[in-house]
Amino acid sequence: MELDATMLARIQFGFTAGFHYLFPPLTIGLGIMLVIFEFRWLRTRDVFWLSLTKFWVTMFAVTFAIGVATGIVLEFEFGTNWSRYSRFVGDVFGSALAAEGIFAFFLESGFLAVMVFGWKLVSPGVHFFSTVMVSLGSIFSSVWIVIANSWQQTPAGSHVVQVMRDGEPWILDGEPVMRAEIVEFWAMVFNPSSMDRLVHVWIGALILGSFFVLSICSWYLLRGRHQRFARESMKVALILGFVAALAAPFSGHSSAKVVAREQPAKLAAMEGHYTTDPDRGSPIALFGIPNDREQRLDYAVRIPGMLSFLVHGDTTTPVVGLDRFPESDRPPTFLPFTMFHLMVALGLSMILVTGLALFFNVRGTLHQKRWLLWLLVLSVLPAYAANQAGWIAAEVGRQPWTVYPRHEIVMEARQNPEVLRQYATADFSRPVDGLRTADSTSPNVTAAMVWGSMIMFVLIYGLLGMVWVFVLNTKIQKGPPVEEGDSPGAAESDEPGFFMAAGGLKRGEGSLTAAHEDEAQRDPRDDEQEARP
Repeated sequence: MELDATMLARIQFGFTAGFHYLFPPLTIGLGIMLVIFEFRWLRTRDVFWLSLTKFWVTMFAVTFAIGVATGIVLEFEFGTNWSRYSRFVGDVFGSALAAEGIFAFFLESGFLAVMVFGWKLVSPGVHFFSTVMVSLGSIFSSVWIVIANSWQQTPAGSHVVQVMRDGEPWILDGEPVMRAEIVEFWAMVFNPSSMDRLVHVWIGALILGSFFVLSICSWYLLRGRHQRFARESMKVALILGFVAALAAPFSGHSSAKVVAREQPAKLAAMEGHYTTDPDRGSPIALFGIPNDREQRLDYAVRIPGMLSFLVHGDTTTPVVGLDRFPESDRPPTFLPFTMFHLMVALGLSMILVTGLALFFNVRGTLHQKRWLLWLLVLSVLPAYAANQAGWIAAEVGRQPWTVYPRHEIVMEARQNPEVLRQYATADFSRPVDGLRTADSTSPNVTAAMVWGSMIMFVLIYGLLGMVWVFVLNTKIQKGPPVEEGDSPGAAESDEPGFFMAAGGLKRGEGSLTAAHEDEAQRDPRDDEQEARP
């Protein structure tokens, strides 16, 4: 592998995007649970639920802050390292990213301050509304980002035209400059893969948020701390995590069928399916080591006909392999195959873990299963790994294209699914309207420039990662602000916490006892006396 400017730009973008993606799915998952937790507080008016909600709000807020800081860089990378790509997709991405900023980012960030610092300043109903808006903002943000990315995978609602300058075609380095333009906005939004991929992203986010909560609560149970807090949080997280883990295979299957129809080369790479046999069904590989040089899967463990069954619904219709594509159009196989199978394996393991934990929790014996609690403490790591592996398989499997090309048979298959069965004998040698990765980078950016910025990003992102872990660990060690049975302030340290200091609150201001227990004990007649002239 030659580390030229293009490859280094790909590595840099993969690193920055992967690091950034540590945070958005966690805020989506946590945001949904915050709405549930605070709703319980409004229903019961039990100060315990208020304490519980405040703790998870701090987890959300610091994650959101780091996510914003790491995400801004990605849009600048489009202009520095990927100028030709930006020119090609600018009309499409401009509308999607503008919608993300207007409908998502402003909504999320606008209500975040109220959610974090407004406990004493607004009524409980207004605060709950702010929490709902923040959660919706994080979800809406994912909508437009996934739509933009899905358009790259399965372009629709657009056409490619030649860029004109002063009434003449723009020729750069002897080649006409082309760009994609939207011709039908909603067709672009609801492109063939966007909704399936969006649902899968949401499910992955809910899994990650649930396992994050389970990890912290299991640690509290093992240490004998904050028992009621841990048990009540775990009830919600276990149910959501188990349901999401069960839904993931169904969502993934639906998304994979779209890949089979729209991006057959990617599916072949993810399955290690090198050779098409038109006379029988295609097997699915449970394990193997891709060998691109020999175009085979070494040490393969296969189930005959199963890939055909998953794609076509029978075990006899073949699935197209990599041999149907020119070598220049074939994606690398090792990373898509490995990451896809890792994601599937981790997903199945999370069903097992949450199922066992939910079973023992219903029986009231989960706190006695220390081996399972330790497993739940560590389970946030495979939840993160599964989310990252899915994106790696999707993005590397798209190569050697940044904007995937359209084939005539693919366009026909959109109208008639039966055409999919003809893929085994189709000619995929005439891609149209795509943009190759090699033609997407900035021509004036050298490998040395990318090396320099990449080293800087690694150092800065490493520092941000340490800050995130340090703040989270500090809040986890400190625990919720107060717990049922504690004396006022017993669960808090003598020094103001991170968010108290950031909000300019002194010790006791905005605390549970100062803000809400006094409010609960206040006689309504006092308000009437104060209002009387």
